[in-house]
Amino acid sequence: MKKLTVNTPSNTYDILIERGILDNCDKFILPLLSGKRVLIVTDSNVCKLYLNRVKNALLKRGLLVATHIFTAGEQQKHIDTVEEIYNTLSENEFTRKDCIVALGGGVCGDISGFAAATYMRGIDFIQIPTTLLSQVDSSVGGKTGVDTKYGKNLVGAFYQPKLVLIDPDTLDTLTDHYFADGMGEVIKYGCIYSEELFEFLEKNDIKENIEEIILQCLKIKAEVVSKDEKESGLRMILNFGHTTGHAIEKLSAFSLSHGECVAKGMMLITLASEKLGLTEQGCVLKIARLCQKCGLDTDINFPLHDIADSAKNDKKGADKKLNIVLIDKIGSSFIHTIDKKDFARFLCS
Repeated sequence: MKKLTVNTPSNTYDILIERGILDNCDKFILPLLSGKRVLIVTDSNVCKLYLNRVKNALLKRGLLVATHIFTAGEQQKHIDTVEEIYNTLSENEFTRKDCIVALGGGVCGDISGFAAATYMRGIDFIQIPTTLLSQVDSSVGGKTGVDTKYGKNLVGAFYQPKLVLIDPDTLDTLTDHYFADGMGEVIKYGCIYSEELFEFLEKNDIKENIEEIILQCLKIKAEVVSKDEKESGLRMILNFGHTTGHAIEKLSAFSLSHGECVAKGMMLITLASEKLGLTEQGCVLKIARLCQKCGLDTDINFPLHDIADSAKNDKKGADKKLNIVLIDKIGSSFIHTIDKKDFARFLCS
C-alpha cells in the first residue's frame, strides 16, 4: 500500500493507494466514523461495477448504508442533483455525525462533496475515485461544486474529505477515451511542476507504470494544496489549461470531457504564450506530442473569440482582470494577469 498525507488548515487526511482496496474499504472507513449511517453516492455507470463491493464491505460492520444513484454525465452536475442528495439524506434521517462516500469520477466527487459541505452545515465525506482523472486530481484538495449556465464550478465550497481511497484496478473498466481523459490532468502536472514527470511520461509505457504516475501526481497535488488550501496563490497553477479548457467545455455543451478540454486548453494557451515570448520555444510541440501519445485530441473547433468570451466568467478572475496560468518551460509555471478585454487578443496573437 502507498500512503500520502494531505495537511491543510481545515483538515489532515490520508490518501491510500492499493489494488483491491474496495473490498476492505471498511477497515479504513470505520475508524473515522462518528455515527452509524453512510450514504454511498454514485452514478448510473459506476453503480453496476462497484457499488455492491463497497456497500457489502460496510454492511458487514453493522453500518446503516443507504445509496443514491444519479444519471452519469457532466450534464448532471447542477444544483438540482445536489438537492436530490439532500432529500435522500433527510429521508434516511442522516445527522451531522453521519457520512457520505463518493464512489465514482470527478462529477460524483464534486457534487457529493458539495452536498456534504452544505447538508446541516457540514457532514463528513470520503472519496473513492474510480476514474484516472479523479484519482490523480479531483478527489484530493477539497474543491467541491456544481456548474451553472454561466460556467463550470461557479457554485461550490472548499471542503476537504476525511479520507481518499484509490484502487487502481478500477481503471481496467475505463474506455480508452476516459483513460486518455485522465491523462490530460496527468500531463498538466508535468507541465506546471515536474519536468521529470513529463519526461517519464514521454519515455515510458503509461499503463504499465500507472500506479507510480498516480503517486507522483498526488505528491504534487498534496504539496500544493497543503501550502495553499483555498487558491489564494500557488494553488492557481493547478488550473493550467483550465481557463480555456472550461470555456471549450461550455461551448461544447459538455459533450467534450474535462480532460480532453484541458489538453486543448493547455495547447491553446501555450501556443499564444510562445508567440508572445512568455514561454520557451518548442514547449507547445512537446505537449502536442505527449498528448498524441496519450490519445488526446488537441484540435480546437471553436472560434478563439468565442472561447475568450466564454472565459470571462472564469473563477480565477478578479474584477476586470483574468489570472491565467502559463509555463515558462516544461516543469515551471507562473500566473499571468491580463485585462479580460484583452484576452481575445492574447489568444489570437
